[in-house]
Amino acid sequence: MMFWDGHMGGWGYVLMWVSFVLFWGAVIVGLVLLARSTGGGNRRPDMGGPRSRFAEDLLAERFARGEIDENEYTARLAALRRGRET
Repeated sequence: MMFWDGHMGGWGYVLMWVSFVLFWGAVIVGLVLLARSTGGGNRRPDMGGPRSRFAEDLLAERFARGEIDENEYTARLAALRRGRET
């Protein structure tokens, strides 16, 4: 025999909505954390290190590929290092 007549009290609705929000919030947070942990391809190479070191590495790569000549390389490298010291 059921003693429930099909009507929830006010606290029943409040508990239902709180559990609904908590459940879907946990699902969304879990998906975001999973995406961040497995999405290593989107990370910038300078994460975790000084920004100027990344700039110097890019400059060295451009010089190695022949995009800039030695004079431009040394001038830009000096400018980067001056900016880092100030």
